[in-house]
Amino acid sequence: MTTPPVTVDVDAAGLAVVTIDHPPLNLYDDAVHAALRDAVAELERARPRAVLVRAEGKVVSGGVDVKQVFHPMAQGGDVETGTAYFAELVDTGRRLHHLPCPTVFAAHGLTLTWAFEVALACDLIVATPAASFGLIEATVGLTPAMGGTQRLAERAGAGRARLLVMTAGRFGAEELERWGVVDRLLPEDGFDAAARELAASLAAGPTRAHAATKEILRRLAEDGLEAANEVTPGVAGELFGTDDLRGAMASFVEQGHGKATFRGE
Repeated sequence: MTTPPVTVDVDAAGLAVVTIDHPPLNLYDDAVHAALRDAVAELERARPRAVLVRAEGKVVSGGVDVKQVFHPMAQGGDVETGTAYFAELVDTGRRLHHLPCPTVFAAHGLTLTWAFEVALACDLIVATPAASFGLIEATVGLTPAMGGTQRLAERAGAGRARLLVMTAGRFGAEELERWGVVDRLLPEDGFDAAARELAASLAAGPTRAHAATKEILRRLAEDGLEAANEVTPGVAGELFGTDDLRGAMASFVEQGHGKATFRGE
């Protein structure tokens, strides 16, 4: 049986590791399109405590297999098929973005087009200083269509989103860390283990509180500050009904800060 190019493995602690492994360049093709959608559906079903997205190989991804994916649509002028395909991409990115648990994307090398958009749909992006990123769809007359442009603008501002998308350039992780696109740089030596450690620490944390944080920030991004203010009391107040908060408060009183164990309940 052939292993799909995107797999999900959930460990006993509730950390889901999504691995992209489609050598030699992890190009986006029909197989990855289906496997990525299946992986997101599996995450929705499994409800892990945290997610780490990582890739095997020298690069995270060299981009899209244009010859297989877009060239047939372009040659036929197939607007309807293109629109439907992009609707699936947007839906995949949205569903990943809306997972209630913390999500981390680990970039160890070149991260182009779809892979960069998946990274932007995650809560945190960690990278080695050697990693580079690009939304290069303009080179074939396209624009990013998984939500990457708007999520990039949310992180770095509309001006820098225009710069990255319109120039179709490659930008280094260190520069993007200064812009707020990459959240943390980690050394190349031991990078995969360090990324897993970060994701595991989030999985061990107050995942119900993390979900509340994500909901508040989502309302801010989608509807503005006052909408976020409106939902905050209810979203935060519901945490008083969780075992996690009750246990953490008792632990704080009895043992001090940082001793609580969270179960995600």
